[in-house]
Amino acid sequence: MKKKIVLTIVLLLVAALIYYRDLISYGWMQGKGQFEILWEAQPIGEFLESPDFPDSLKAKLRLIQQIRSFAVDSLGISPSDNYTTMYNQKGENLLWNVTAAEPFALLPYRWKFPFLGSFPYKGYFDLEKAKLERERLDSAGYDTHIGMVSGWSTLGWFKDPILSKMLERSEGDLAELIIHELTHGTLYVKDSVEFNENLASFVGRVGAIQFLKNRFGQNSAEVTSYVNSEVDYEKIYRHYLNGARKLDSLYKTMDESMSVAMKSEQKKDMIYDIMKNLDTLRFEERKPFQWKAENRLPNNTFFMSYLRYRGKMTSFENELQERFGGDLRAYVTYLKGVYPSL
Repeated sequence: MKKKIVLTIVLLLVAALIYYRDLISYGWMQGKGQFEILWEAQPIGEFLESPDFPDSLKAKLRLIQQIRSFAVDSLGISPSDNYTTMYNQKGENLLWNVTAAEPFALLPYRWKFPFLGSFPYKGYFDLEKAKLERERLDSAGYDTHIGMVSGWSTLGWFKDPILSKMLERSEGDLAELIIHELTHGTLYVKDSVEFNENLASFVGRVGAIQFLKNRFGQNSAEVTSYVNSEVDYEKIYRHYLNGARKLDSLYKTMDESMSVAMKSEQKKDMIYDIMKNLDTLRFEERKPFQWKAENRLPNNTFFMSYLRYRGKMTSFENELQERFGGDLRAYVTYLKGVYPSL
């Protein structure tokens, strides 16, 4: 009887290994990439004490520690040891995300992972592996994209390091990125990527402004530059979000009687108009993005990225002001109590 039980367990394990072989292989590859970064990351004190490390970058490392403290003390972010070490990228990119979407609907392709739920993107530390995944989805008829990732959160499972290329950012952009990722480590709701990314983007943006005012002063050059940049980018975000809504309306008019060629032509014309009309926007400082007619047209993944990261920002802003009087710390604390986090 015991032999039968053992044999059954072994057979089930073998079957599971065969069934999940691709997922296991991917998990091993990602775990290896993440481990190498964590293993090679060094305490920031070593960089601060090094005479060979530039003073300008030392100032950015100290700034990150100030951002961390401010986020915990003033924004309701949970304390952690994140960003107390740094990994030297040596100028190299580390991680790429593959995204995919239906060709005639703003619906993402989703990858499912045990315990974590489903995600509308899949990360790779190996660019060639990312290209293979994109090719697989291309051949299946999806719109696809590969994007470089400048920062990510392990959601509190590990001590996230500073990545050296982060130090190339301005004070405002750096504050926004660090607070964005710390928000993920504070609150991350399973199977709710759009909520999670919009929340982190919102807290990152509002928190960055509050930090800059606290650190440099209300009328400082750092605050003025960041706020003007945000005003410009907000115009871009709204333009693309409106474009996404127009595309969604177009796709809903399409039916099975239409040929793929006809659908593709209508889609192409709509996206071309959206991109061409960027020239109608007026900016405070400079154009955050320029598009020329000879440039390749983006696809549905491009517009869905704006929905994923910016589509709910207005609702967060309204709730912050109407229910919490602009008190971001109180708002974040409230959300931590309402939503279960991974």
